[in-house]
Amino acid sequence: MPTSERHRELIVTELAAAREAGEAGNDGRKRVCARRAAGAALTWFATVHPRPSWPPDALRQLRAAAGEGTFPAAVRMAAERLAARIAEDFSYARGFDPIDDARIVIDHIITVMEGADGAR
Repeated sequence: MPTSERHRELIVTELAAAREAGEAGNDGRKRVCARRAAGAALTWFATVHPRPSWPPDALRQLRAAAGEGTFPAAVRMAAERLAARIAEDFSYARGFDPIDDARIVIDHIITVMEGADGAR
């Protein structure tokens, strides 16, 4: 099982790739990397708080997180926006940014995991 350091490493790497893609004007890549960063956080969460019905891939984990009643509304809504289908021009929900939404999910998971006894 990967350590918390490995999960954090994946999160940081994917967020950096998302920022770089955004700076390069590649909004599709930016969103994919933001999704993967949030997915890495959700995978980490599932190592300590298993959800048998949660799938292993980031997109389906985001969809599951959007319906997770124990998560705050802001986290569920951010996960829902990240998982939603978008227009062919890769435009994201008006007034929102995929990196910001990923941070909402990630920050919540980090808070939960740091509070978990024996966070790995």
